[in-house]
Amino acid sequence: MANFYTDNTDIKFHLEHPLMREIVTLKEDGFRHADAHDTAPRDFEDAMDNYDKVLEILGEICGDTLAENAEDIDTEGPRVVDGRVEYAPGTRRNHDVLTQAGLYNMSLPREYEGLNFPIVPYVMAAELVSRADAGFGNIWGLQDCAETIHEFASDEQKSRYLPRGARGETYAMDLTEPDAGSDLQAVQLKATQKDGRWLLNGVKRFITNGDAQIALVLARSEEGTQDGRGLSMFIYDRANGGMTVRRIENKLGIKGSPTCELVFKDAPAELCGDRKLGLIKYVMSLMNGARLGVGAQAVGIAEAAYREGLKYARERVQFGKPIIEFPAIYEMLANMQAKLRGARSILYETSRFVDIYKAYTHLSNERPLEREERDALKRYQKLADFYTPLLKLFASEYANEIAYDSLQIHGGSGYMKDYPIQRLVRDARITNISEGTSQLQVVAAIRGVTTGHYLKQIREVYEQAVTPPALATARQLLATMTDEYEAAVAAVTTAVPAAPTAGAAPAVTSAEYVDFHARRLVEMAGYIIIGHLLLQDASRDEARVAPADIFVKYGRAKVAAHAAFIRDSRPEDLEAYKKN
Repeated sequence: MANFYTDNTDIKFHLEHPLMREIVTLKEDGFRHADAHDTAPRDFEDAMDNYDKVLEILGEICGDTLAENAEDIDTEGPRVVDGRVEYAPGTRRNHDVLTQAGLYNMSLPREYEGLNFPIVPYVMAAELVSRADAGFGNIWGLQDCAETIHEFASDEQKSRYLPRGARGETYAMDLTEPDAGSDLQAVQLKATQKDGRWLLNGVKRFITNGDAQIALVLARSEEGTQDGRGLSMFIYDRANGGMTVRRIENKLGIKGSPTCELVFKDAPAELCGDRKLGLIKYVMSLMNGARLGVGAQAVGIAEAAYREGLKYARERVQFGKPIIEFPAIYEMLANMQAKLRGARSILYETSRFVDIYKAYTHLSNERPLEREERDALKRYQKLADFYTPLLKLFASEYANEIAYDSLQIHGGSGYMKDYPIQRLVRDARITNISEGTSQLQVVAAIRGVTTGHYLKQIREVYEQAVTPPALATARQLLATMTDEYEAAVAAVTTAVPAAPTAGAAPAVTSAEYVDFHARRLVEMAGYIIIGHLLLQDASRDEARVAPADIFVKYGRAKVAAHAAFIRDSRPEDLEAYKKN
C-alpha cells in the first residue's frame, strides 16, 4: 500500500511553511532542553527532520494497517458487553500499532512521555489517520483531551493522568446529554461532594469513545443553578468505577468509533481547574481544539474521496475513452482538487495561529513575557479564535461536497458497497455536525465579520503579500470580491428595519437581519481568505498556480451571488421566510 505521507506532497509543503521556524523555536523554548532530553532537538533543522521522519512512519502505518482495516471495521463495528465497550478487532489492531509506535501524546511535553510536537505536525498526523479511517481518527484524535488536562489541571493531576495516554489508555470528553446538545448550558449531570470527594450522577449521550479510561466530564457542581456559571470540569478515571455504557448508537458513518450513552451512579471524579469555569473557560478551549481536529478529519476524508474519484475517472471507459477526458468530469475533479487544497491551506493557517499563541501561553507559565511577546500572544489568539470556526465550516462542507462529487463520478457503481466511496460519503456527513454544526460555526464566525477582523486581515496582511505575475488576474478578482464583501457587510449592518404597521407582527430587529445574512457574509469572507492563502501557496510553488486560479474563479461566482442576494434584500423580506 501507499505511504499516506510521502504520496502527498501537499502535506510536506505546508510543514515547510516559513512561519514554522518561529513556531518550532517557541515550542522548544530556544532549544535549551537539548541536553536534558535525549529526544529533544538541537536546532530547527533537527526538529523538522524529526517531524518528517515521524510523519513518514505514521504515513506507512496509515497506508498498510489503518486503511486496510477500515472496511472490516465499518462492517463489524464496536459492541457493548456487560456495560463495557469492545472495539472491533481492526480497531484494536490499529490502536496497538500506534501505541507501540509511540504515536499518542504527540503534542504533550516530554516529561509526560509526549513527543512535544507543535500543533501543525500533530494536525497533519490527524489528517493522515482520518484519510485512512475517519472513524478511528475520532478515537486517536481524542488525545486533544490530554492537551486540556495539560493546560488546566494541577501538576499532580498532570503527572498521574498524562503519561497514561502514551501507554495505550484512551481519552473522551463527556459533554452532551439527551437535553443538552448544542446548548451545553443546559447540562444537568450532577457533581456533589461527599466525604471530601466529588461524585457524578446522571446521563451523558452521543459521547465519542465513551468508555475511555480517562474522561473530561462537564457537570453541574453548583446546586440551584441553571446556566453555564454552575458548571465545572471533572476528570473521571474509569478504574474507579461508577459508570456503565448503556448502549452504542447505530450511526450512519464513522461506524468504528463507539458513540455511547453513559450512566453515572456515584462515580468518583476530580475537579479539574476551578469551579464554575467548566463551560465558560475549559470547554471553550477543548472545543476549539476539537474543531481543529474535525477540520483535519474533514480534509483527510476529502483527500481520500478525491483520490477515489480521480482513480475511477481514469479507469472507467465510456463512449470509447476514459471518462476523465469529458469536460463535465475533469471540471468536477479540478474543482474538487481546488476545494481540497483550499481547505488544507486554511487548516494549516489556523494551526499555525494556534501554535504560536499556545507556545506563548505555556511560556508565560515559566517566566513573564516581554511586551512584544504579550502582544503576539493576544494577536495570534484572536486570529485563532476567528479562524477556527471558519476553518471548521469550510473544511467540513467541502468534505461533503467532494465526497458527493466523487460518488457521482462513480455513477451507479459508487452507490454499491463494492467501492469505498460510499463509506467516505457516510463518514463525511458527520464533520459538519459534530463539535458544533455548520450553523453554529457561522454564529461564532460572524463576529469576525461585524468587528471587521476578517477585513483587516485581508487588507493589511493578505493584500500586501507578493504573488506571481501569473496570478495577477486572480489577485484582481480577489480585490473585486473584497470590495463586494465590504459593501455587503455595510449594507446588512446598517440596514434600518421598517416600523410595523398597526396590528402587524413585531418588526424584524437589526440583529435578526444580521443573523439572516450571517452565513452569506461568513462564506464571502472565507472565499476571499482561502483564495489569498492559495495565492500565497502559489508564490512558493508555481505548480500551485492552476488550483489557486480555479478556486478564485469558483469563489468569485459564489461571492457575486451572495452580494446580489444581499443587494436585493430588505429586512421586511424576512416575514415571508417566517411563514413556513
